[in-house]
Amino acid sequence: MLKDNYDYVIIGSGFGGSVSALRLAEKGYSVLVIEKGKKWETKDFGKTNWNLKKWLWLPGLKFFGIQQLTPFWHIQILSGVGVGGGSLVYANTLPKPKSAFFNHGSWVGLADWENELSPFYDLAWKMLGAAENTKLGPGDLKLKEVGKQVGVENTFKPTKVSVFFGEPGKTVKDPYFGGQGPDRTGCTHCGECMTGCRHDAKNTLDKNYLYFAQKLGVEILAEHEVVDVLPLGANGENGYDIVFKKSTEYFSKKKTVRTKGVVFSGGVLGTVNLLLHLKEKSLPNLSNRLGDMVRSNNESLILTTTTDKNLTLSDGVAIGSILELDKNTHVEPTRYGKGSGIWRLTMLPMVSEPNFFLRMIKLIFLPLRKPLLWLKVLFVRDYGKSTIILLIMQHLDSTLRFKKGRFGLMKSEIETGKAPTAFIPEAHAFAKKYAKAIKGTAQVIFTETITGIPSTAHILGGACMGKDTNEGVIDSENRVFGYKNMFVFDGAMISANPGVNPSLSITAISERGMTKIPKKNAN
Repeated sequence: MLKDNYDYVIIGSGFGGSVSALRLAEKGYSVLVIEKGKKWETKDFGKTNWNLKKWLWLPGLKFFGIQQLTPFWHIQILSGVGVGGGSLVYANTLPKPKSAFFNHGSWVGLADWENELSPFYDLAWKMLGAAENTKLGPGDLKLKEVGKQVGVENTFKPTKVSVFFGEPGKTVKDPYFGGQGPDRTGCTHCGECMTGCRHDAKNTLDKNYLYFAQKLGVEILAEHEVVDVLPLGANGENGYDIVFKKSTEYFSKKKTVRTKGVVFSGGVLGTVNLLLHLKEKSLPNLSNRLGDMVRSNNESLILTTTTDKNLTLSDGVAIGSILELDKNTHVEPTRYGKGSGIWRLTMLPMVSEPNFFLRMIKLIFLPLRKPLLWLKVLFVRDYGKSTIILLIMQHLDSTLRFKKGRFGLMKSEIETGKAPTAFIPEAHAFAKKYAKAIKGTAQVIFTETITGIPSTAHILGGACMGKDTNEGVIDSENRVFGYKNMFVFDGAMISANPGVNPSLSITAISERGMTKIPKKNAN
């Protein structure tokens, strides 16, 4: 049974929402977290991504899994859903961005970000149980081998990941928080991190931030989504009414709860979409920069499949190593576990040709150059075991804008720079070398080959920081311009291109922002 009133309602339970829940509770506030996805126990995750009902979030088909795929005109987005948000489905990787991240974008000059955030990055690593990967799988060793071929072997290193290694398969008392947290089990290096860890080794948010938040009385309402935020007073000075409904039912009666403050933490797709909707009706004072400065990490997702039956590319954690190709580009070999081969249904050969008509011609003739190789790849027995996804990211910057389109759906348009492209020369060149090293081929999602629209697992921005409402949606303390006691803590707040997996940065910036909120009843 929910209470009628809370000090704070948090919309979303990913990295920013989980940090907010714990830190607000520690300050003495009553907190309700509303999450549209399901609550997952370790035993609930699907064994492979062929279990679509447990892997994909498609509520219209009654699929309530942890992975959401959202297409736009300029980009296709992969994101996480469920209590714990992206931590359920992400690849565990926790890199700290280079200095360039802290010195460009709309947040420049609002703080000495690199120095001020440094202790919060350390705190985030500690809370998320970050450790250097202890085992390099065959896919990682092949990355090092190809790195040597192109003269950058010295940049190869294991990743820092949110995984409990311990003794493989052995369960122990909480090793992170003085025995006060949940039991943990040593990683088996099965590669199943992105279908949901069934072995209690992945340090998802329900095992740290949310675990302790609930101990302090935070309530989590899963399978519900917020549809309206009504300010009490012109600027919410008297609080807000939060209207929500069931997210896993076709028809649901709306309910309302009252709160003194609200935190938006639904990720870019959740927060920006909801705020764009609210700006047209109940929150008109939101900045006109809402939806601006949306970024990906200028990335490519290229699947390379081996025909070598003795090469098991699924061994290891989801991302076990990283290689820097140049000052702007790095590559991470990413894996699923054995049996997780659903992606094979979406693949076409990687064709390095921006022109559509030439690309279609090359698509027809490319497999004919090595027909036996392509037949072997097409009929490989275990696609998950035999495939590495090369995640290639760059610091190079361009931005999209999200806005409301027809029928109330969010749409994308180019804001600055060139449109995101599926044809990054450095990515394709390296993928060809890697595919040759594993005796295989390179493929991409069919939408990339047909349309040239790239995919990203790291969509950021849309509610960025700025010095005022003309330059951003939130200030340097994550407070929403135009409204009282309203905040954004999630990927939508990221105001520059990190060029690396962003989960650690979201956590660190949220930790820093939470220190700006006083304790309850503080003078």
